[in-house]
Amino acid sequence: MKIAGFDIGGANTDLAIIDFDGEEIKNIEVDFAYLPMWSNNDDLSRVLVELIENICPVSEVDAVGISMTAELVDAYDTKKDGVLDIVKKCGQTFDCPVAYVGIDGMMSAEEIEKEPLKAAAANWIATAQIATLISDNCIFIDTGSTTTDIIPIKDGKECAIGKSDFDRSATGELVYTGTLRTNLASFLDKVELNGKEYRVASELFAQTADVYMVLGLINEDDYICDTFDGESKSKIDCAKRIARVVCADLEMLSMDDVTEMCRFIHQKQVEQIADGLKQVSQTQNLDLIVTTGLGKDILDKKAAELLGLKVKSMGDILTDDECTVAPAVGTAVMMNRYIN
Repeated sequence: MKIAGFDIGGANTDLAIIDFDGEEIKNIEVDFAYLPMWSNNDDLSRVLVELIENICPVSEVDAVGISMTAELVDAYDTKKDGVLDIVKKCGQTFDCPVAYVGIDGMMSAEEIEKEPLKAAAANWIATAQIATLISDNCIFIDTGSTTTDIIPIKDGKECAIGKSDFDRSATGELVYTGTLRTNLASFLDKVELNGKEYRVASELFAQTADVYMVLGLINEDDYICDTFDGESKSKIDCAKRIARVVCADLEMLSMDDVTEMCRFIHQKQVEQIADGLKQVSQTQNLDLIVTTGLGKDILDKKAAELLGLKVKSMGDILTDDECTVAPAVGTAVMMNRYIN
């Protein structure tokens, strides 16, 4: 049985195609595409098909599972509108069985029409399926390009207090910060440099991808989103963008200065994630952290270590590429169980 699992995000659409023998995973292949749903949601169907065909003919896929977070983009008036539009587009794209991840498990299109918000931003439900393979009692933390999910698991089942993004933003279970697309001004008031504090400009000058390019923690292949100024993703252009955050440029700051700024910014983002992780850990009395996503080593491991918590990586059972699209992998696993 060959199952495709998609995670349709606001900026990125991820795919995992898994060959199953019963519930046993024989092979996993993954891919992703940058698709800004706020401006290009009409391209969704084309991108879904192209992603599959990068791996195998669409006709070889026996079923498709979908998780989503793209319903939040401002192309939709409400999250309900977004969910229903995505479900409609997916249903029109595939002839094989299609179902959707909801907060209570997989849902048919007909079930979603009755309760669409159950499928809104439920991709963390899918990731929990993978985390339980490492421990039945843990907190999994998944930092992608844009957001960080911090989900408690007890006795092999997720036990998140919040179920919607709105609720989880209050419980510590969602920290809206990511490895690539986060505006630096969203979590910085000041930057320390050469013993002084500089207040930052609240503009769309630089994002976290620029910081991690300068620090050498990601490469240009990882930097899949657009730059804020439309220039290249080279280390020098990333440094130019970061200099603007303190109203400077590379004639005023050296590369060593920018690198020092980046180390400070990195630590502040680690602390931002640690704040949510601490809230969940104390509420749930859990001290084992399972990390995944693009930021698993860059941010999540460091946040757990900052709090003195034990850390395991989903990389123990998945490749780095598979960890980056963990919700898509989990979606395929859930879809396989749903149809069998």
